[in-house]
Amino acid sequence: MPVRKAEIAGAGLAGLALAVRLAQLGWRVTLHERNSDLRMFGAGIWLWENGLRSLALLGAYDAALARAKTIKEWRICDSKGRVLMSRPMKPDDRLLLPPRADLYQALIDRAYALNVEIKTSSQVAGATPEGALLLQSGEERQADLVVGADGAFSRVRESVLCTRSIDYGIEAGIRMMIDYRPGDPEDVATEYWNGPWRLLYNPCTNGENYIFLSAPVHDERARKIPVDRDLWKAKFPHASDLISRFTEAGRWDRIVNVRCHKWSEGRVAIVGDAAHAMPPNLGQAANMAFSNVLALAMAVTEATDIPRALEQWEQSQRPLTNHVQWWSYIYGFVLGKWPANLELLRSDFIRALGKIEWFDDGLNRGARHVPSGFAMP
Repeated sequence: MPVRKAEIAGAGLAGLALAVRLAQLGWRVTLHERNSDLRMFGAGIWLWENGLRSLALLGAYDAALARAKTIKEWRICDSKGRVLMSRPMKPDDRLLLPPRADLYQALIDRAYALNVEIKTSSQVAGATPEGALLLQSGEERQADLVVGADGAFSRVRESVLCTRSIDYGIEAGIRMMIDYRPGDPEDVATEYWNGPWRLLYNPCTNGENYIFLSAPVHDERARKIPVDRDLWKAKFPHASDLISRFTEAGRWDRIVNVRCHKWSEGRVAIVGDAAHAMPPNLGQAANMAFSNVLALAMAVTEATDIPRALEQWEQSQRPLTNHVQWWSYIYGFVLGKWPANLELLRSDFIRALGKIEWFDDGLNRGARHVPSGFAMP
């Protein structure tokens, strides 16, 4: 069979992972990045078992996780540090937390090692179902497979009319790295809740910890950069030592939820945030993207009819992705929309839910998924 060609828009985590896997399977891959260089903002990232297995298959595991902390427990606490829910990890149900930049560089290195062509400053305008990636320069790049991994506001997705809705949600988020101090928890990620405000502390490396903050999008003080330390100390006095280390630098994001009519049209597919951007409440956006792109690569490599293979790929992968996306959304709804005068009831509700097997399965179904192509020992 002649060597097949893939054109991918977007050199983020999903685009890179797909490029690596297709190259492993014998495809000739070109990856287009709109920016002039490949860069990742400073933050950590949760890698659950499904993501860890994906990285092992991609050959990026060791490099991505060389500095990662192994998390033994994820806690949800109230603003005073009282535990509402505990989610322990097991040897076959892991959570590791590296810097995003380490993960990104590991995938970049794998892509170059596999001769993926990466074009920077390459602005994508759209795609055609017949298999052409359209560049803003006017160039049309023909391929057996075209993929939009170009984020929540994907031009590729829009060009093939796959968008159903974009929900801008009720939260804004701030991500940053802070200095590590002796005595900081080494293996417990703690999420503090106070009404609709949230502070998530994550051990990340020996030198830095990762902080995620979220608040109602209309709270101007809470989304301010540099961070308003006085506001956050008032909300979370138990975490004042962490807040005193908040850096001037940080990244503010509007949290969005993307839903699609479909994930493909003809020879065009969409992946990652382009297909299923979700609130970061379960730490599953990148992990599900990895699982889905591995399945996509397997599906099209084994197929003679690529449009049909893409339809079958969506049928097999979308139910789990929809489940994870929905649970992420509801999690944020409980955090952000619970009536302030019933907060004690919410605490009791979370404590009770954490003990129910149905809740554990729903919350962790994505994390425990085995990606396509991964061989269980």
